[in-house]
Amino acid sequence: MNSTSLATGQRSLGAPSIEFPLFPPLTRGCPKTSTDEIAYPLEVVYDYARVDRRLFDQEPGTDIARWSPLLPPLHVPTLGEGGTPLVEFDGIYLKDESRNPTWSHKDRLNRVTVSAAVAAGAPGVVVASSGNHGASAAAYAARAGLRAIVLTSAGSPPAVQAFARAYGARVVSVPVEARWPLLREVVDRLGYHPVSNQTVTHTGHPFGPEGYKTIAYEMFLQLGRVPAAVFAPTGYAELLYGVWKGFTELRLLGLADATPRMFSCETAAGGPHARAIATGAPAAVVELGHSDAYGIAGPVGGHRGVLAVRDSGGEAVLVTDDEMRQAQRDLARQGMWQELSGAAGLAGYRRLRRDFDGPVVCIATSSGFKDMGVGTETFPLLENPTLEDLI
Repeated sequence: MNSTSLATGQRSLGAPSIEFPLFPPLTRGCPKTSTDEIAYPLEVVYDYARVDRRLFDQEPGTDIARWSPLLPPLHVPTLGEGGTPLVEFDGIYLKDESRNPTWSHKDRLNRVTVSAAVAAGAPGVVVASSGNHGASAAAYAARAGLRAIVLTSAGSPPAVQAFARAYGARVVSVPVEARWPLLREVVDRLGYHPVSNQTVTHTGHPFGPEGYKTIAYEMFLQLGRVPAAVFAPTGYAELLYGVWKGFTELRLLGLADATPRMFSCETAAGGPHARAIATGAPAAVVELGHSDAYGIAGPVGGHRGVLAVRDSGGEAVLVTDDEMRQAQRDLARQGMWQELSGAAGLAGYRRLRRDFDGPVVCIATSSGFKDMGVGTETFPLLENPTLEDLI
């Protein structure tokens, strides 16, 4: 089997007929279709005719390089990302991404985006993130021997900031509105490679969602079929789109005859993708209320999420913090402790209350260790403990 990348270029999601060379990655959206109000992302194009179908005869396992023909070139050694379990839960399945090296799904994305930084000869990577993305980018930059700058916010959990610093990253808290302009300055003046968004509506790194396709490949092998529906915690929708694209590739390659319906699960405090879909807009920016689900709470959406929901026949589901907390508690009682944001998929499935003709998968994205306030609770010392105190 061919183990090298079959990626051939980049294609605009604003106008699929517009293509660009594979390098350099266009990290500020499509230069031909984007406007001052809407930035259109790009995706990676492959020579699918050369893909050996035996690629899908293998068992799921760690190291996403096993899917190299369907990924951009990988230049960073693995940390053991991928191969996460599919766990049965209350009649559905949980894809537990907290089992990745930095305890979140972001490791799949950053193996790919930091590889692009290596290919570009960049001295380091820069990311604007209050949580999982920053920690993961710092880890993969360290693995690649690159420097990393993480622009976070004052509200980011101290434990998550310490996580990123442990990998040697420069972690700086700045006002939220200053993060993207400062990131662009780091790119323009220092030559660092951006692995997060820089545009008015979300585009992010064009290579990033390609890493998430591997979740779809694994689900397909683990279930022995394509699921009927996938519920994904959704912030910028890179995860949602990447998983959707992975399933469309399985159909394109003749390995599956159907694709699942994709459901974006956003916090009810914002929901830019729900707004865009409801209004028929390519992307939307909304006013953001308070939510403790900081990993998916954002005012800015992107065109990828709209495409994944619309083209799959799915829906955008808004969930409250209370609904996510209940899902989080129920998962923990079954041995799976998820971040509040990571429980949004299960909360979305429960809110919809719909039957599907086939298996349902809820993606659980990140460990509960990443939540606000973790580790701050104190417990009194029992001076003279008795058995009754333990019951």
